[in-house]
Amino acid sequence: MTAATGAQYSAALAAPAVTRMTDIVMPEQLNHRGTLFGGVALSMMDRAAFVAATRHSRQTVVTVGVEQVDYVAPVHIGEIVEVQGVITATGRTSMTIDVTMVAEVLLTGERRLCGTGRFVFVAIGEDDRPVPVPQVSPPQA
Repeated sequence: MTAATGAQYSAALAAPAVTRMTDIVMPEQLNHRGTLFGGVALSMMDRAAFVAATRHSRQTVVTVGVEQVDYVAPVHIGEIVEVQGVITATGRTSMTIDVTMVAEVLLTGERRLCGTGRFVFVAIGEDDRPVPVPQVSPPQA
């Protein structure tokens, strides 16, 4: 790749403000009602929060709390699930990540909110003790 053609990808190479992870719902992820199992949804949300926290801190991070998770609509087999994580607050060593889960019907493009959550992560050093993280400014009103 030449520098001239690399410039056209600069937007794709920029650090994202929002972490987005996309997957498709398969049969082994379903509960007894034929919709996405809540534990699988929670895992997807925790992983997106983990990636957002790691990108922000560039440290090893661990989940220390799940403040709230709300499932607001079912996700069906064959639908795309997009989980988005955004750092909304920081402490000295902790980060709060707000997560949304959106389902998309492949053939129509219809999208709906299916879940939200708030996760707290702490950055840790090699000694497994908390280490400082970069601060974020509160969202502007």
